[in-house]
Amino acid sequence: MPVPKGSTLDPDRTRAAIIDTAMPILYERGLDGVGVAELCTAVGVSKETLYRHFGSKEGLIEAVLEARSERVTRWLREAVEAAGDDPADQLAAVFDALSGWHAEPGFRGCALLNAGAQHHGGPELDVAGRHLERRLALLTSIADRAGVADPGALARQWLVLVTGCTVVADQHPGTPYAARLARDAALTLLATARPTP
Repeated sequence: MPVPKGSTLDPDRTRAAIIDTAMPILYERGLDGVGVAELCTAVGVSKETLYRHFGSKEGLIEAVLEARSERVTRWLREAVEAAGDDPADQLAAVFDALSGWHAEPGFRGCALLNAGAQHHGGPELDVAGRHLERRLALLTSIADRAGVADPGALARQWLVLVTGCTVVADQHPGTPYAARLARDAALTLLATARPTP
């Protein structure tokens, strides 16, 4: 990122700008689909700057994936909060948000899960695991508010539906409404698990 004459360097801002620019490129092309030189050109920094901030391309990838996970988690949490106090509405909001994302023209599945599948055993797999734990925490909070007997078990069932519908939406175009189908299943599980008044 060229710095205008007279400006001071802001390492945090530079780092964030590199992440923001690299994120859509890596999502669209895949982690191995773009080299360091091309990334540097697209981002507008030298290799030296990239390595100073991230140590390596792998360090940049890990930072991009962490940032994406935080954004996705915040986006889903905001959807839940906007849905009101009813846990069923909050749960439905998660799947409604996913449904909208799945319909976007640039949708290519979950970047974190894609990265974990692409790089078995590397730091990408660890980041993908932490991402799923963040989703599980959000879903567990909904299950807790619903007053079910085993919130952790129910949240794990929902996690399978959340993750599965995103994979199906990406990999099986013959199922265009995967998030709606998963939403119906999740709400059925909630209704069954809720204590009867």
